[in-house]
Amino acid sequence: MTAILQSYALDQWFEASSGLVDIASAIDGRVVARASSTGLDFAAVVAHARDVGGPALRALNFHQRADLLKALATYLNTHKEPLYALAAETGATKRDNLIDIDGGIGTLFAYASRGRRELPSERFVVEGASEALSKGGSFVGLHVLTPLQGVAVHINAFNFPCWGMLEKLAPALLAGVPVITKPATATAYVTEAVIRLIVESGILPAGALQFVCGATGDLLDHLAGQDVLSFTGSLGTSEKLRNHPAVSRNAVRFIAERDSLNAAVLGPDAGPGTPEFDLFVKEVVREMTVKAGQKCTAIRRIFVPRELETVVGEALTVQLAAIKLGDPRLEEVRMGPLVSLAQRQDVRAKVAQIAGEAEILCGDPAGGAVIGGDIATGAFMQPVLLRCAKPREARHAHTTEAFGPVATLMGYDSLNEAVALVAMGEGSLVASVFTYDQGVAEALIFGMASYHGRLLVIDRDCAKESTGHGSPLPYLLHGGPGRAGGGEELGGLRGVFHYMQRTALQGSPGRLSLLTGSWIKGAPAPVAATHPFKLDFDALTVGDTVETGARAITLDDIEHFAHFSGDTFYAHMDEEAAKANPFFPGRVAHGYLILAFAAGLFVDPAPGPLLANYGLDTLRFLKPVSPGDTIRVRLTVKQKQAARKPEYGEVRWDAEVFNQDGETVARYELLTMSARVAA
Repeated sequence: MTAILQSYALDQWFEASSGLVDIASAIDGRVVARASSTGLDFAAVVAHARDVGGPALRALNFHQRADLLKALATYLNTHKEPLYALAAETGATKRDNLIDIDGGIGTLFAYASRGRRELPSERFVVEGASEALSKGGSFVGLHVLTPLQGVAVHINAFNFPCWGMLEKLAPALLAGVPVITKPATATAYVTEAVIRLIVESGILPAGALQFVCGATGDLLDHLAGQDVLSFTGSLGTSEKLRNHPAVSRNAVRFIAERDSLNAAVLGPDAGPGTPEFDLFVKEVVREMTVKAGQKCTAIRRIFVPRELETVVGEALTVQLAAIKLGDPRLEEVRMGPLVSLAQRQDVRAKVAQIAGEAEILCGDPAGGAVIGGDIATGAFMQPVLLRCAKPREARHAHTTEAFGPVATLMGYDSLNEAVALVAMGEGSLVASVFTYDQGVAEALIFGMASYHGRLLVIDRDCAKESTGHGSPLPYLLHGGPGRAGGGEELGGLRGVFHYMQRTALQGSPGRLSLLTGSWIKGAPAPVAATHPFKLDFDALTVGDTVETGARAITLDDIEHFAHFSGDTFYAHMDEEAAKANPFFPGRVAHGYLILAFAAGLFVDPAPGPLLANYGLDTLRFLKPVSPGDTIRVRLTVKQKQAARKPEYGEVRWDAEVFNQDGETVARYELLTMSARVAA
């Protein structure tokens, strides 16, 4: 029997009884699944996310949510094999699955790690330093980020049924916002299989994830100002979503990633025989054929020095002609079919439009040999390379995206012209530059940057380890301006913060310190009765302070430190030369001598719960220390952070070093690990 796909809503599986749409295999056209969302109560779905999923996620801190992502990634990673076989029906080869399935799971792991390492064990984020808002220091301000109290609706494209869903899901859940995800129907059977695994794992709290298989119905009518709508797909659909009355009226946050005529540019220095030339040809071929060119980041426009057009065209033709097209389940096949016959027809129509101002160098849009398949029933299509002789006069070559194994070769006469031609794409997700010349790299990269969300410079030094032109990474921004949609996804914590509200807080240092759990200068800093280094992590209180005695700095100290450390810089050793320096009154103490003596003043030497010093942050030397000056230190607990292991916690201390006149000579943050009492 043909599988009838189900939606997952209100924490149960829902099967529509009418309006079912057939979903065909990309390989042979047979119906592999049917789908519909008819009968689904979208108002109830949205309410369930807000009323059940949101509170459950917001009750957890960032570290707990990160742990959920890690557990989910681990579970999917051990249950992914059946997904490979299912994804083959979409036309995906083994290498395509590494991007979609393994890449999606890898994104979960990446956000789990980022959440643990870079976010606090809190339910909010303090962003940046505090700002002094008054002369006396009793009124300050800072920014905090808190989770939106709505729902994230994710509408995804057909080309990455696993990665496309997970790369949006990970930052939303880490932020504390529940998700309603809707895949493109053409490949929804793969997404449904992933959702079933997630549900079976039992890892996510109730209401955190719901899944719509079929049309969105009146879902968008129920969105409001605390919600986020994220879309990947065509420019036309993006416009409809952005202009939806509820979206525009309620200022729903809208993130779009859409049509993108991405470019690859060969530098004039990278002629035949150079490593960069070979890398360029290889990368263009790869980007044209991975996922049968059905990638939002695929190379659509190929720019080369005009004198190299012929040789580049010949090199690309040779390699494209060697691509084995056919059933993606066969080992020898390099490229599978497009996702559907309808998609192939759309690509053929777009090729015809581009061919009105270009010539086809290789590939037959309507024919070609297929291994283990039939071009009549399967959505197979040869890679098609076009050449546009007059790119400045062309329109379709720069604005019509044939979403398949199609790219257009164009020549340029100068670097300025190359930049101008790339800009005719009106904004793209990504472009790559192949050169070994620094001047060429600077001219192209900084000329193109404002039109792109991501740029690569590929050369012989980085090519071996490069992730390539078409691979969005969790750590870097995925999105682009203009035609690409103006959205930003991923980008490390940037992707998380899209689902949070930035709010400016104003008040006294003491009040804001209590609210944020982070000590601010000017807040109470009571000297602890017991040295804080003798207190375990849980007994420490933000604001606990050590005020040390003073220590005089002598010329002998400076000379001893210079010879002992090897730092005999003239400012420490030569009175006349030091006085000639506008920053120094004469010979001065080493900055690191000040740090060493400061530690000697505040450290408690006996064994205790303080386990280790693991770093310094924000160190600044603010005033020189001369022989005869004295220093003292104020050390205050600034923040406490749960660690990966329960045996200890991380403590951030505000350290301020003063001279005999009460002037600050150095300030920094000391990072330590303190033991926790066993439960």
